[in-house]
Amino acid sequence: MPKLKVCELFAGVGGFRLGLEATGHFEVVWSNQWEPSTKTQHASMVYEARFGSENHSNKDIEQVPTDEIPDHDLLVGGFPCQDYSVATTLKNSKGLIGKKGVLWWSIHRILKEKKNRPKYLFLENVDRLLKSPSTQRGRDFAIMLKSLSDLGYAVEWRVLNAADYGMPQRRRRVFFLAYHESSSLFKKLARTQEEDWLLEAGVFAKAFPVGFEKGGTTQFVVVEDLPTLSETFNRNGKKSPFKNAGVCVSGNIVTKDLVPDYSGPKMALKDILQNGEAPDEFFIPDSEIPNWAYLKGAKKELRTSKSGHQYHYTEGSMVFPDALDKASRTIITGEGGKAPSRFKHVVQTKRGLRRLTPIELERLNMFPDDHTKLQGISDSKRAFFMGNALVVGVVEKVGVALAEKIGPGT
Repeated sequence: MPKLKVCELFAGVGGFRLGLEATGHFEVVWSNQWEPSTKTQHASMVYEARFGSENHSNKDIEQVPTDEIPDHDLLVGGFPCQDYSVATTLKNSKGLIGKKGVLWWSIHRILKEKKNRPKYLFLENVDRLLKSPSTQRGRDFAIMLKSLSDLGYAVEWRVLNAADYGMPQRRRRVFFLAYHESSSLFKKLARTQEEDWLLEAGVFAKAFPVGFEKGGTTQFVVVEDLPTLSETFNRNGKKSPFKNAGVCVSGNIVTKDLVPDYSGPKMALKDILQNGEAPDEFFIPDSEIPNWAYLKGAKKELRTSKSGHQYHYTEGSMVFPDALDKASRTIITGEGGKAPSRFKHVVQTKRGLRRLTPIELERLNMFPDDHTKLQGISDSKRAFFMGNALVVGVVEKVGVALAEKIGPGT
């Protein structure tokens, strides 16, 4: 079948593109990457160096007119985690819905204004999206599901931890796929029992099989308009109604907790190390090791705040150095730099303790070696990119399953 045309938003250094184009079924026809907090657009520089500048936009997506974005079959993106509440009153609910600067509403705007809406969406976020904010657990995700439903999309979602399926990093994210009512997948989902879709028939179930289910199934309907939903959904609820997998068709939501079923090979931290190749600057001097050990260790201390208030500070210990025989901990954006840190990875080698190199961080996200290497890009910035990135192997597996489910001509 011809390749499906992809629009990649919030592209970072191209994780979605790498995973989808590796399947042979997708072609990115337009991309956008803009980092509002930096003058130099480092991620966009890397993206252009790897994929070319043609059809790549380095502008604030809120300032990009929809008619500048070419028609596409699939819209993808790992959008920022923000407050997704609706900034409008019931009286003017037909006007602007979303808050300025909240980038979910840029996706919503593009979908709403496109004459030929993309048939498919593939989006990613941190898994706490399912239970935020703390005062209205699950409200943000409910707003997304309802807004997509209003635009003619059915949605399936799944919280995936890459390590559960043999990948080298414990990185838990929520992914959701949406199918427009004009697509065959919408029709397939609409006529399939929801539990069957989640357990066997759906795209996520095909890409990442599940075994027995944990707990029961929750079903509910979201009928309110967006402003009302934003104001009232699960107000003061202590627990989110959303579980780690689910579907939403025409506002009807079915959700349940699923358990991974995987017995294949598993990669561990030791499998991605540059043994004997790590530069000297990544090794930790003996004089610094006590500082690292303190930060990684358990603490129970009496501390004083800036205002003079005394309080007890406690935290548990972390494995130090990191276990080599398991998938790594999650990479965070502060992984780079020499300064001792509780959260940076430290591995034991024959030469001594050291931090992870940029290539090793790329490998933990299943990027090609030196994908982020570029003149003017520091090692700390490369680490920052990987703290923001997704695991390419997850995207590739979903891409394969999605292409198979879509089939030729649909």
